Amino acid sequence: MTSDTTLMRREILEIPDAVARLLSHGGDDIRTAAAAARAMDPTFLLSVARGSSDHACTYLKYASELVLRRPMASVGPSVNSIYGVDLMAKGALCLSVSQSGMSPDIVRMTNSVAGAGGMTVAITNDPASDLAQVASNTLPIHAGPELSVAATKTFVTSLVAGLWLIAEIKQDADLVAAIHALPAHLASATACDWSDAAAAMDGRSLFTLGRGPSWAIANEAALKFKETCLIHAESYSSAEVLHGPVSIVEQGFPVIGFAAGDAAEGSLAEVADALASKGATVFATSAKVEQATALPHTRTDHWLTDPIAAIVSFYGMVETVARARGINPDTPRHLKKVTETV
Repeated sequence: MTSDTTLMRREILEIPDAVARLLSHGGDDIRTAAAAARAMDPTFLLSVARGSSDHACTYLKYASELVLRRPMASVGPSVNSIYGVDLMAKGALCLSVSQSGMSPDIVRMTNSVAGAGGMTVAITNDPASDLAQVASNTLPIHAGPELSVAATKTFVTSLVAGLWLIAEIKQDADLVAAIHALPAHLASATACDWSDAAAAMDGRSLFTLGRGPSWAIANEAALKFKETCLIHAESYSSAEVLHGPVSIVEQGFPVIGFAAGDAAEGSLAEVADALASKGATVFATSAKVEQATALPHTRTDHWLTDPIAAIVSFYGMVETVARARGINPDTPRHLKKVTETV
């Protein structure tokens, strides 16, 4: 590895090993929390998070609703930390996701839910953090130190830990097996060549698209364009983009669509092709597109784990775009690794 390799690139390449480490060391904590969740039989789920961690929760929302058939809602941490309101959360399973576990508003909201009778689960890279101390259960993500400001391996390991918890609650053997097969698929995903898409990112605003669990991946991708490349990006569900946002699409307008091998892939491909027909430069992680350009992508052993491979391939591309623009993605301007909000 050359000396000019960014920390972000190194941490992207570490993702398969980080997930393997989580799978090797995280099982007892996951199964203990899953058993407690099955015993309480939650009627609904909540999530508490910000930034990339909140995008992970959007993915877990779809996983909860599709696998457990339990609705899941994102709770604004300021409801408690600023407005002083304690939610009526008895019977809720609350997933609080924070790489550092140190943001006061996340900690306070989690503590409030626990005090109201909810079961709280901290998904964090620091099992000694304040968040871990107030949660009913803690799921360390075992990502190891992440030094680049832009979260990559902590985002992926948060996805895997949360999905694994949901799979164990459901006792879905096929999904659990697919999760355990992820490291090899993620190693393949790091090698996907998205150089054509990277070359099309010309600095103007762009769209990222997804539907279902893949919409969470589109959200994360849009954030990474902003924080590492200083490019304005907006994420939309492919079901929403034609309802108004399409008006700003012009010739060469960049679009990246994220699709998994699930029931939403066909509709995502249709929208990608519709935007391409309007002159946009559209890429998608699907072989079903006809006018858009299909990106190389890795499909896993389960449609719910496909989006995890897609974000790994994207991370490699967005790091390349940042460097091509003369930006160090390890130290985005105005940002620091841990943001503590109240």
